[in-house]
Amino acid sequence: MTTTSSSFIFSATINGEQREFLADERDSLLEALRERAGIRGPKEGCNNGNCGACAVLLNGVLVNSCCVMAAEVTGEQITTVEGLATPEGLAPLQQCFLEEAALQCGICTPGFLIASTALLAENPHPTEEETRFWLAGNLCRCTGYDKIIRAVLKAADQTA
Repeated sequence: MTTTSSSFIFSATINGEQREFLADERDSLLEALRERAGIRGPKEGCNNGNCGACAVLLNGVLVNSCCVMAAEVTGEQITTVEGLATPEGLAPLQQCFLEEAALQCGICTPGFLIASTALLAENPHPTEEETRFWLAGNLCRCTGYDKIIRAVLKAADQTA
């Protein structure tokens, strides 16, 4: 038995830019972003929603892109880690990650940055406990979590 799939035009606003490309109906949002649109920030880690490496903002809501079908988000707003910086420079949160050495191999970093962005949008001044709880869905095997938490709290302190 062979199965066939069909393609569809994937159209969404990605990092503020209207994008349109051909995607397979079986593509996850992660696959569509990486393989079809050439956006490499979201990473494939576990591919089942447990590591957070593929996190993106979908209409401002934090989601694991490996668990969302691309066909479900046609016409929506998607923000990846590439959309956090501006032509003028890094977002304050990204700068804090650099200053606090809250990154190492880079697999988890985009997901942590996106999840932290969502946290700070919802709660601009979280406690350490709130930050750790919010980021519990993101796994890091290199840096440990203390530097990441310090970076997020530092970014929160910089917003008055």
